[in-house]
Amino acid sequence: MNYDLRGKEPAIPIGSLVLVTGINGYIGSHVADQLLQNGFRVRGTVRDETKGAWVKDMFAEKYGENRIEIVSVVDMGQAGAFDEACKGVSGVAHVASDVSFSPDPNQVIPGVIASALNVASAAAKQASVKRFVYTSSSIALAGAKPDVKYHVDASQWNEEAVAAVRAPPPYPPDRGLTVYAASKVQAEQALWKYAEQQQKPPPPPPFVLNTVCPNFNFGTVLSHKQLDSTSAAIIPAIWRSGELPPPLAVFLPQWMVDVQDTARLHVAALVDPDVQGRRILAYAFPFNWNDVFACLRKLDAGRKLPDDLEGLGHDIGTIDTELGRELLRRFGREGWTSFEESVRENLVLVL
Repeated sequence: MNYDLRGKEPAIPIGSLVLVTGINGYIGSHVADQLLQNGFRVRGTVRDETKGAWVKDMFAEKYGENRIEIVSVVDMGQAGAFDEACKGVSGVAHVASDVSFSPDPNQVIPGVIASALNVASAAAKQASVKRFVYTSSSIALAGAKPDVKYHVDASQWNEEAVAAVRAPPPYPPDRGLTVYAASKVQAEQALWKYAEQQQKPPPPPPFVLNTVCPNFNFGTVLSHKQLDSTSAAIIPAIWRSGELPPPLAVFLPQWMVDVQDTARLHVAALVDPDVQGRRILAYAFPFNWNDVFACLRKLDAGRKLPDDLEGLGHDIGTIDTELGRELLRRFGREGWTSFEESVRENLVLVL
């Protein structure tokens, strides 16, 4: 294992089976990859097993067929949906979520909460499950605030988003990001409440809950199948078209993190016996789209790329990321992967 446990036993046994929901997604596939690199076996969930076949093929070729399983969970919001998937696992990383960015909170939030609690309740039925990690988001703590001094730590919640989605219809398209933020806030809060209730005997606590709260993910894409997937697709799209896709103009200056660092933090949250009941903030570097364009120009000065956008501003907030940095150091890394390396690695499959 590549993680320094400082002489202690891991919270879950090396070589044991870990469940990763949404394994075919950008972050989910990297969480699985890091677990496999560190000696674990992985069972991944997908909504459609035929569409997830490439994931099994990719990891089986890299790590061996006996290290990877793929199971189908068609409706994550259905009670008992994850009961079979959780059998025999030592840990759970619940990465899957609704990333439709629908502006209608009624179409998104109840399902996201239900799926999170369904996975947790399924895990609680298994005595083998000792760790549960939820992929939250930086936007569950606070929204982007360009050119405004602010501070974020693990105690905060984006209650502004929760209040905003209570507004009555109509639901204009530009509310999609706010709805996504509120879904992350309320699902994570529901999990912490669930975990707190489980602490009260009987029965004894079934597992330790940690959450990882990453900002915008850039970095290596594991398969061409993901080049149309959420943030994995953005930099390749700019590189190929020479334009910033219009929907992305609404994303304000904020912070980013390399997707492999996000995945490493999930592994740390699963295995480190000292990390218990923590929210791990994964903010590496602030950026705006002009910073992305500048990195791309360094790779090919003659390539057609977007002109700098005026009036973007900068994120000048301060973030308490010491826990995340310390956990990355236990992987033998100096800290966060650099912004420039993340942008460059995001293009490996298209260069």
